[in-house]
Parts: sequence; structure tokens; C-alpha cells
Amino acid sequence: MTMTRTLGRSGIEVSAIGMGCWAIGGPLWGDDGQPFGWGEVDDDESVRTIHRALDLGVTLFDTASNYGAGHSERILGRALAGRRDSAVIATKFGNVSDEATRRALGTDASPAFAVRSLEDSLRRLGTDHVELYQLHINALPVPAALDLVATLEDLVDQGKIRSYGWSTDDPASAEAFAAAGARCVAIQHDESVLSDNAAVLAVCDRHDLASLNRGPLAMGLLTGSTRAVGADDVRGRAPEWLHWFTDGRPTPRWAARVEQVRAALTADGRTLAQGALGWLLARSPRTVPIPGLRTVAQAEENLATLELGPLAPDAYAEVERLLADLRPVGAA
Repeated sequence: MTMTRTLGRSGIEVSAIGMGCWAIGGPLWGDDGQPFGWGEVDDDESVRTIHRALDLGVTLFDTASNYGAGHSERILGRALAGRRDSAVIATKFGNVSDEATRRALGTDASPAFAVRSLEDSLRRLGTDHVELYQLHINALPVPAALDLVATLEDLVDQGKIRSYGWSTDDPASAEAFAAAGARCVAIQHDESVLSDNAAVLAVCDRHDLASLNRGPLAMGLLTGSTRAVGADDVRGRAPEWLHWFTDGRPTPRWAARVEQVRAALTADGRTLAQGALGWLLARSPRTVPIPGLRTVAQAEENLATLELGPLAPDAYAEVERLLADLRPVGAA
């Protein structure tokens, strides 16, 4: 029986681990040559990966309008053709991109853009609705986010979305959005064994929200891979927020922390990645990690955690002892 969780107060049941679809989008570029994708991708392998994820019990697929300038949504739609009823689709809006040139064009937080972006997403996905529609501008000022609530509620009433949320790491933003939005059901935020956000998890507890965990494997750092990445990979020229990698290789101080907890994460025979995902499942009953997958092999390794389940209490406690200095004082 595949492990499941509930998508917050929506009541929608999802697999306890979802599939992140950023990596299958392929390249996206900023004006200054900054890569915002994960390099070239094999679309046929992406489709096979989605099918394998479905076969392994995954029901939640998380994408965004700007992943590969819409390419991720198109590939997900192609893979789910004929299997749409088996999937819970989460997508995002707010980052503008050009499908023809694969260029990032800034952000748009207007209600009109939220509606227009959804229509484009539905077209690419080949569906008439998505289960979760998420604001994708992490640091948007709260008043601008709250200006979207009426529009998002209307989209639920129209049946085009079943619920909505915000991808933000700021607990005050999450709190305000959840309090204002009756059908806000999830906060997507950075969360991994190396980067715990107890304050956002507390908001999720207070408002009965799902915690969707992006970066659950620290952008690949928690897979133990040490290979250099290419210049068209976001990690090859890491933005300021991406501190796990430097010049395409794991940042030494973070690689050292991974080695510090490797034994505890793998104590019961798991791989490092399975241990990191197991830590998240043990962290809270609300967490739903969404590791990025772009090969069948990655799907088979990571999604085996659905059967392995949460990290054992003694291993979890040992990890917390070793990483105590990374945990905020007084964090739950």
C-alpha cells in the first residue's frame, strides 16, 4: 500500500512523495545568461519517468508555467494523456517567460495575469483543471498576494482549480495568505534535512495546510553525487539563493555536513537520498517532498522511500543531534 497524505484542508489525497517537474522543463535563460533550468533533457525519458512514477504509486506532480518556458507542462500533459484521472496536478504562476525564446521575462503578480497564465497552463497540460494553483513569487509583498485571493477563489468556483497556495519561505507571508484564503491548502517551501523551516511548518499546523517540500534533496547535494554540472544547469552558475553548489560542484562546507549525517541517514540500508526523504516523512505528518526526477532510475530510487517509510526514530534523533547547530533555537 503506497503511503499517502492529505493536501491540507482540501481533503485531496496524494502520495506522500510527489514528483517535481522543474528538471524536465529543460533550459530557461535570464537576460544575462543566467541559467534557470537543469540543462538539456530527453523528453522521451521524461515521459517514461512520469509513467514509472505513476506505476510506483505517485499521484502528485508539481510543475510551473515557467519551467522550461512551459515545456515541463507540455511534457507532463503528454505523459498524462489517458491517465489524467490518476494524477493530482500542481502548477504555479507569477514568473513570466517566452515559450519561443525560452527567456525569463520577470514577474507579474496581477490578478489578470493569474487568470491568463492558468489558461495557458491548462492548454499546455491538456486538461480543464488543476488540483493546486500556486503563487510562484517567493518574496512578493503580502498586500499584493492578498490582492489575488478573490481571483483565486473565483477560479475555484469556476472549477478550473480545486485549491491554491503560495510557494514562499516566509512564515509571515504564509500566515497572512492562509488566513485570508478559505481554499488555500498548501505552502510550498524549501525544506530538507539541511534546511529545516520550523516556522512555516508551524503555520501549516495552525491552518491545516500541506507542506510541499521543494529542494528535498538540496538540489542534488543529498544524492551524494560529486560530478560537475554543465554551464546550462542552474547549479553551474548558482544564483545567490542556491548555496549548495559553487561553480557547478558541491560547496565544500555543505558537502561536509552531508558526510556528517550519511551514516545515520543510511543506517537501515537506505541510499542517502532515501534517507533524506525518509527524514522529511518523519519530520511532520504534513510534509510532502517533491524531489525532481528526470530518469527512470531516479524515480525508482527515490520513490522506493514510499515503501521504506519515515526514518526510524533513533536515526532521526541522531541526525538532529548532529545538525543541532542548523536548527533554530526553540524550533519544534
